[in-house]
Amino acid sequence: MKKLMLIVNPAAGRGAYEKEIGRALHTLYGGGCLPTVYFTEATGDAVRLAAAHAADYDIVCCIGGDGTLSETVSGLMQAPVRPPIGYFPLGTTNDVATTLGLPKNDMPRAAEVICAGRAVDFDVGCFGEKEYFTYVAAFGAFTDVSYETPQEQKQALGHLAYVLEGMTRLPRLTSYRCWVSLDGGPEEEHSVLFGGVMNSTSVAGLVRLDSERVQLDDGLFEVVLVRNPRSVADFKQLLGEAKRSDFTQGEFLFVRQARSVRFRFETPVPWTRDGESGGAFEEVTLRNSARAVQFLV
Repeated sequence: MKKLMLIVNPAAGRGAYEKEIGRALHTLYGGGCLPTVYFTEATGDAVRLAAAHAADYDIVCCIGGDGTLSETVSGLMQAPVRPPIGYFPLGTTNDVATTLGLPKNDMPRAAEVICAGRAVDFDVGCFGEKEYFTYVAAFGAFTDVSYETPQEQKQALGHLAYVLEGMTRLPRLTSYRCWVSLDGGPEEEHSVLFGGVMNSTSVAGLVRLDSERVQLDDGLFEVVLVRNPRSVADFKQLLGEAKRSDFTQGEFLFVRQARSVRFRFETPVPWTRDGESGGAFEEVTLRNSARAVQFLV
């Protein structure tokens, strides 16, 4: 039997895990896994649990959304041994599950994937000196939407709640003046509405990159800069450019690839990491840790 660590965020998916965790555990056991369950109670618990105990298991799994997964990966990055990751996606957006083609909000099916799936390499982002992110670190407009949108609105409307919240902010959007250096090259000045460093084909369901061009284990980030749309029509054009992005520069969207990115600002700018608050910085460097973890898919 394979020893399996299962980290559960009881708040994810409106507590949906309660209805299906029995079937999921039965599937895991029948598939040759011996699960030990850990529950989170506060932000950061999954980081501490994974860092402290992952080395004792053959597989580390988590039940929750992108935030829970991000904490689990961050904990693994601090563990002496990094077992492959199994993921039960129960969040609102589930960007990583979309990118990896994992079953969402279906715990028994996710358990089947964990038992019978293959391990694939996945790059992890290093944010500054001691922090990590799984698929995106970003600043600017809409980056706080995921954690400022009221929970009851997210539960009632799902992904649409994020879009509606973002649209209400159009009249008060501001640009950020920044200097960006890719792979240690010369700085380029930009005035942008949003900046993101990604290892994903999907972010919040709004930015979609060509899956043929995005490789999750190539040691490269996708660096996305967005100019400020001034009207609803501009916003619609931006969404169109984002959904058909092929690494060319449009009127509102700029996409490049790099192994490391340094951002410099005039004043400290707030960031998010995997949809959660990540602190404010006047200067920060993001580096790609190639093939740092493995996912079961």
